[in-house]
Amino acid sequence: MTPTEPAALPRAHGSARAGGTPGAATQTPVRPPLPVKMVIAGGFGVGKTTAVGSISEIEPLTTEAAITEVAAGVDDLTHTPGKTTTTVAMDFGCITIDPTLKLYLFGTPGQDRFGFMWDDIVEGAVGGLVIVDTRRLDDCYAAVDYFEHKDIPFAVALNAFDGKVEYDVNEVRWALDVSEHIPVVVFDARERGSVRDALLVVLELALARSEG
Repeated sequence: MTPTEPAALPRAHGSARAGGTPGAATQTPVRPPLPVKMVIAGGFGVGKTTAVGSISEIEPLTTEAAITEVAAGVDDLTHTPGKTTTTVAMDFGCITIDPTLKLYLFGTPGQDRFGFMWDDIVEGAVGGLVIVDTRRLDDCYAAVDYFEHKDIPFAVALNAFDGKVEYDVNEVRWALDVSEHIPVVVFDARERGSVRDALLVVLELALARSEG
């Protein structure tokens, strides 16, 4: 190269003629979080709608209907005297766990007469959280049996009404006759952090199942 020849310029990454910007080729596209479906189940008035409302980052979708005199004669309101509505289809909410994962929550109706909807609601779910009112253990048997029969990972969450539960974890595990690999935890459906921790238990269970 003679002294009069211009020095060769280094080629920039991303051609300006093509509308590129320096460094654009090295940027990693941001992916939306992976959507994961989870079901919140249990008997009538155990706190399913409350749990979805406590944790959801959006205004939850609910299908609440007034409890009529006829329904009041069927549904046991002994321990929930202030309850005036009931879920007749499902509850729906969502929560972003981290930048990679977003939970879509589907709450089932609690009464046996709406059991025909469960298969549609549960389809595609990675797991379920069965909420239990320890004052009414009989009400959760159907939900526990359903998830066991469908072989869907689930955890049992004892809702601490008035800040307490009637029976401890070991007593409830014995009464429900659930195996040792099924987590049984105590939580408060009104507390966002408590609901999150219970959902994470189910998520970890589902992840372990998929890796196994």
